Amino acid sequence: MVTSPPATDPDGLPRLPFRQPDLLEVPPEALDLQARCPVSRVRTPTGDTAWLVTGYDEVRRVYADDRFGMSHRSPQTAPRLGASLLLGGPNGDFDTQPAERLKARARLAPYFSPKRMRAFRPRVEALTESMLAAIEAAGPPADLHADLSVRLPVTVICELLGVDERDRYRFREWTQGVADVSDRERSLTALTELMSFTQDLVARKRAEPGNDVISALCRDEDGTIPDGYIAFLAAMLLFAGHETTVVRLDHAILLMLAHPDQRTAAFAEPGRLAPAVEEILRVVVHGGVRETLRWAREDVPLGDVTIGDGDLVVLYSAAANRDAQVFGNPCEFDVSRPPRPHVTLGFGAHYCLGAPLVRMELEAVLSRIFTRFPGLHLTVPMDRLEARREVLTGGLAALPVAW
Repeated sequence: MVTSPPATDPDGLPRLPFRQPDLLEVPPEALDLQARCPVSRVRTPTGDTAWLVTGYDEVRRVYADDRFGMSHRSPQTAPRLGASLLLGGPNGDFDTQPAERLKARARLAPYFSPKRMRAFRPRVEALTESMLAAIEAAGPPADLHADLSVRLPVTVICELLGVDERDRYRFREWTQGVADVSDRERSLTALTELMSFTQDLVARKRAEPGNDVISALCRDEDGTIPDGYIAFLAAMLLFAGHETTVVRLDHAILLMLAHPDQRTAAFAEPGRLAPAVEEILRVVVHGGVRETLRWAREDVPLGDVTIGDGDLVVLYSAAANRDAQVFGNPCEFDVSRPPRPHVTLGFGAHYCLGAPLVRMELEAVLSRIFTRFPGLHLTVPMDRLEARREVLTGGLAALPVAW
């Protein structure tokens, strides 16, 4: 276990984001905090104080406790993690946000059910084949981040939502801007433009409906759901439906390149890939801290501390998934690990609606890429790969490979 003390600010608090020497590993400071105090006071990049939750049981308790929410009584003065309007601070009306979130989940859940995703699997596999063929035809070297990890999730979520092909890459820049943790003006501009785009999209679907999620939402409840609300849902789906999957695809390929023995084990026999994907999801590290944010709606005991009313809570799933109280050899990547639920995709009522889609895209890529490119390798040392630090979702700026 790492025992080196975390970097601190003048008040003695560890400061986010933590330094991450290895792209595939949780920052040592987070593991040290987990061993000493799984619910710890930290300082965010905005200078606010927050509680960093690194313990597995504690993360699940926060997810399961409705005394933690995504809104705040005083949003203008609430502690924040970053400048991003969508991801860096509280969202929604304090009195109505919990109920509105449950209502939104209920509306969207049928369109992302495991049954619907199974029906969509052949299309995801065909898209993956097409993109890998294009990469092969272009010849090495290639940037798998741009040519596959970004392109596949963008295409998939746009097909599900009914976004025309000519529009599909317009919103990629917007979603990057929305997630910017350092530039509030960029975040505001990007969110405004993304919402304008989805409002136009909803208007087009009202006029010319298709076989897609946005058209279905326009028909739901006898067509009475307000256009502005559907546009908001569309913007959230366009963002959430691809951004974190980009990171996970990059990370999955990196893990398999760094651990050829585990890659061999994952394909040793039929049925081994799905557990391997779960292990990849368990160990995925988005960069620094993969933040899920909550604000206490009242004083709440958690572990050995009491979270104060209005306090910011940062759930660090990558550290929780390496909790030695839950996982044997927790920092080891082992595709034969006995199944144990991780918290990468949330927990309970906050479990990710897109989980079946995430798994499907990972399986589609991993089941094909190393067969098509058995000699796949990085063209730069792993420690030379550039991480994205300006966006809350983290990940890589590029994934240069040859074969």
